[in-house]
Amino acid sequence: MWNDFKEFLKRGNVLDLAIAVVIGAAFGKIVTTLVEGVIMPPVGFLTGGLDFKAMFYDLSGKYNGVTDPAMIDEAIKGGAPLIMYGQLVTDIIQFLIVAFVIFIIARYAVRFFKGLEAEAGPSAEVELLTEIRDLLKTKG
Repeated sequence: MWNDFKEFLKRGNVLDLAIAVVIGAAFGKIVTTLVEGVIMPPVGFLTGGLDFKAMFYDLSGKYNGVTDPAMIDEAIKGGAPLIMYGQLVTDIIQFLIVAFVIFIIARYAVRFFKGLEAEAGPSAEVELLTEIRDLLKTKG
């Protein structure tokens, strides 16, 4: 098992994973800012000033109907049993944006790498096998 672990470390998978996590965290921060600061304000404006973060249901009934952000923060900090469905809407929009951006990046990356493969031509092994095949055809 120790040897397998050393081989795993040597392959660079750990470094690749660490880089992906750091980039993913930074990308997540950018998307959060994009959703909260750019996308949600116009959505709130189009819905008549509706703030999705202020959409919740208090199971105790004490804070239902409250729209003041300070009181909502107080309820959250006080441990009120809130179902924050507005935050869920925001998170779903954020997820869809991340998924779409990843889709676009992956789509163009695949096209880019296919273009590189086409420019590179066949590998040395493929050329050698093609020559062998052609020789066998002429002798056979």
